[in-house]
Amino acid sequence: MKNKEIYDEASKMLAELYGRGAEFREGQYEAIEATMMNRRTLVVQRTGWGKSLVYFIATKLLRERGQGVTVVVSPLLVLMQNQMEAADKLGLKCEVLNSRVKDRKAEIVEKMVRDELDLVFITPETLFSIEVQNRLKDIRIGLFVVDEAHCISDWGHDFRLEYGNLRDVIQQLPENVPLLATTATANDRVVKDLMRQFGDGVFLSKGSLMRESLALQVLNLPSRVERYAWILENISKLEGSGLIYCMTTRDCDNLADFLRENGVEVRAYHAGRSEEECAEAEYLFKHNRVKALVATIKLGMGYDKDDIAFVIHYQMPANIVSYYQQIGRAGRKLPRAYAFLCCGEEDQKIINYFIDTAFPSEKETTDVYRLILDSDGVTTTDMAGNFNYKNQKIEKILSFLINDGFVRMERSPKRYYATPKKYYYDAEKYNAISNVRRQEMKQMFDIVNTDECLSRYVVAALNDETATDCHNCANCLGEEILPSSVSEEYLEKAKDFVERALIEIKPRKMWPTKEFTGTLRIGHQNQYGMCLSKYGEAGYGEMVKEDKYTRGEGFRDALVEKGARVLETLVKKRGVRYITCVPSLRSRIVRDFAERLAARCGVEFADLIAKTETEPQKAMENSYHQCKNIFEAFYVRDGVRVPEKVILVDDIVDSGWTMTVCGFKLGEAGCEEVYPFALADGKSEGGDN
Repeated sequence: MKNKEIYDEASKMLAELYGRGAEFREGQYEAIEATMMNRRTLVVQRTGWGKSLVYFIATKLLRERGQGVTVVVSPLLVLMQNQMEAADKLGLKCEVLNSRVKDRKAEIVEKMVRDELDLVFITPETLFSIEVQNRLKDIRIGLFVVDEAHCISDWGHDFRLEYGNLRDVIQQLPENVPLLATTATANDRVVKDLMRQFGDGVFLSKGSLMRESLALQVLNLPSRVERYAWILENISKLEGSGLIYCMTTRDCDNLADFLRENGVEVRAYHAGRSEEECAEAEYLFKHNRVKALVATIKLGMGYDKDDIAFVIHYQMPANIVSYYQQIGRAGRKLPRAYAFLCCGEEDQKIINYFIDTAFPSEKETTDVYRLILDSDGVTTTDMAGNFNYKNQKIEKILSFLINDGFVRMERSPKRYYATPKKYYYDAEKYNAISNVRRQEMKQMFDIVNTDECLSRYVVAALNDETATDCHNCANCLGEEILPSSVSEEYLEKAKDFVERALIEIKPRKMWPTKEFTGTLRIGHQNQYGMCLSKYGEAGYGEMVKEDKYTRGEGFRDALVEKGARVLETLVKKRGVRYITCVPSLRSRIVRDFAERLAARCGVEFADLIAKTETEPQKAMENSYHQCKNIFEAFYVRDGVRVPEKVILVDDIVDSGWTMTVCGFKLGEAGCEEVYPFALADGKSEGGDN
């Protein structure tokens, strides 16, 4: 039975927002009332249902009753700005606390202390910053909201360590402070975990996940060229603006470049872009001034634009939950929107990589913990010197140790210390989560072969028993929404772009330690270089892989010809008259290629660098060990005349330290400009250097 006072007030606010006659969606008012009655409330509803309306109206009602500020913990900057605008319509005084307001952080926190704000959006990282934590006890909180609550659960598709700390905050909330958690992407496993964490008496608002406006189609397009071509040929056939999701930042940039080169106005959107670039992309997309954003999962949650007309997945997401969340961005206020899922050759490899690297191993974690335990404060540089682990891996290990309470960090200076908590590695839990993620990956790949309604398949996989046939998807229609075949004209455009695309080799500017030269800054830096391809990728990358390991005849003439065309500008305009190479003790394949390349470019090959025996460079995982392994191994040959400018050739570049060290040695010997050139970028592909 409804609480009449709360219902009347909430209905009046709804009418102020949407006009007379507006009605709550099924479950919305019930969630508001549960929140108002000091219950812990979990809302699991489809995208576009209006979860934010629940905490906006609850905030307004609580503030009118003299309660404190509402704190909304949210993972995404873009979501915050969207919701700020919506909250303004209710007359709520709102602020945002995230990385974009560093200069105003103290001012905003002070406003919270003085109770001058109704609602504050805050990222987990900012919430747990020293500046906020030191003042938290002085802030009167009236409602605590966790948006995208599946991030709290280890079993969630997008679990985040910084979100895990919210468990402690939730458990410490006073009984008179309501808790509201919202998500659109929680299956039964995640719902049960969240309800266990929130305690007894949780009110669950869970509705149907079916989205009647969405029409789905699966496209079997194995290669990069085919997918590029299909997107270019068909994106103009789709009305309105949309999203194209990629798994990696590099794919975002390359696909965006290809589409723009062919007259399609798009922007890349990912964590590697500056905040200014992302803000501009958001603005242009919001006002339909670009056809699409080519994005990673940085735009996967909470983006509120109700006229997104299509979502294209360039690669397959890791699981059905992620897929549902991302296609849920489309068609909120449109009668029809479309979602196209491309399946590529590398999809499973990429997903397996993310699963395999999600948790550090027991040996790695224990090694790092023991070093911290036996030391009086350890830096990450100390750890990199002690262990041949990638720097990113060390950072991840530290995050887990801190999250589990075994290690603490002091910021000034940044050092790590062991806590009194007894250390253990929960291998059983991590293995169980990894196994679940592999099952979910298989579930995602099975969508390619299912004959049933695609929407029904997706929603049923999320444990929604109300799933029905949508009558809109390609399977229901019995025909393709858009043809999966690609015309030769567009295939040629895509092939031409892929073959022309070069990967920039950026010069390293700092040594990992002063140990090598007595200073951190690299005194003789390389110029910007060029890499011909991605190792193993269709086209030149595939040629490099075949020639290096299978053909046994050296690198083919086509790679020499392509290299000569790429280097033409350096030779003609920069006046580079010499080519040298990174030497090898076991093979002449790189030297043979460099000599042929020099002849084709009309310049001289110079045998400048020699090498002593070392461990295989690909066995070195972090910058310290990569650099140390080769720093004394390479040297400029005695008695050679070092030219002022030289092109330094290698077959595969990975960390870049081999090129950096060789360039530095050439610089010490008098070379003024060293231009790296490699046949393939081998990062994450088992490259040699």
